[in-house]
Amino acid sequence: MATAQDKKEIMHEFKFFRVYKDGTVELFRPPSQTIPPFDDPTTGLRTKDAVISTNPPLSARIFLPKTTPSNNNKLPVFLFFHGGGFCYRSAFSLDYHNHVAAIANEANVIAVSVEYGLFPARPLPACYEDAWSALQWIASHAGGNGPEPWLNSHGDLERVFVSGNSAGGNMAHTAVSEVGKKGLPGARIIGMILAHPYFGEDDTMWMYMCKDNMGPEDPRMKPAAADLKRLGCERLVVFAAEKDDLFEAGKKYVEELKKSGWVGNAELVVNLGMGHSQHVYHPDDEKAHEILKKIASFIHQ
Repeated sequence: MATAQDKKEIMHEFKFFRVYKDGTVELFRPPSQTIPPFDDPTTGLRTKDAVISTNPPLSARIFLPKTTPSNNNKLPVFLFFHGGGFCYRSAFSLDYHNHVAAIANEANVIAVSVEYGLFPARPLPACYEDAWSALQWIASHAGGNGPEPWLNSHGDLERVFVSGNSAGGNMAHTAVSEVGKKGLPGARIIGMILAHPYFGEDDTMWMYMCKDNMGPEDPRMKPAAADLKRLGCERLVVFAAEKDDLFEAGKKYVEELKKSGWVGNAELVVNLGMGHSQHVYHPDDEKAHEILKKIASFIHQ
């Protein structure tokens, strides 16, 4: 039997959702199932959730690897934005919890995985605003006076790394570009780690989601040379998956960055035989382990 939704006239159909003539948006996948934070008795990793903002609603999951009372050295801070085409996934899903937990353990960092606003409930540019708010929240812990005790006690704000996969990689770039323009008192962004980042000019789906878009060459989707030149970090690594539709976009990002006159160090790592974000959804794959080890070595080089 046809439903009322079936009878409605479709106005737009994109990769992740369709839009009906009455403005209703139908996502093609259900919302992510989420899990609560928990302490892992095997690794000693502790996790908890923190509120960054109540209006708009913005929160994060924090991952603290095993520490000992005699270890007074603070840990690098790893700020992460999950993928999902700006309309799916969650920092609190099992996949992303396990992904960031693995990074925290392997790289020995205190990790902050952001639960940002998703389309259509909060259309773009909400996610970019959330990313910038998360960076400012991290920086508010300089001097040990921020709202989150774990960051006050264990986070080294002179060693901050910003990362994301897919759409989260796009957001990480945009946030670090803002640092280059405005600065970020209280924190020093050492590096950026982009895994299979989502870039591409004339992306009609992204332009529909982002009502303040500046057209096919919007710098959030096609990074501008001026933004690249003043990128607010000292070094970066971009992972590009050979079997990913975004493979060329990742390569081009590094090429354009090097041409821009940016003074940092950029590295491209090609993941041969890998599909888009496969390292997140198939973490036991050997290639996923290679990415994990590369992230850790990049942080501590």
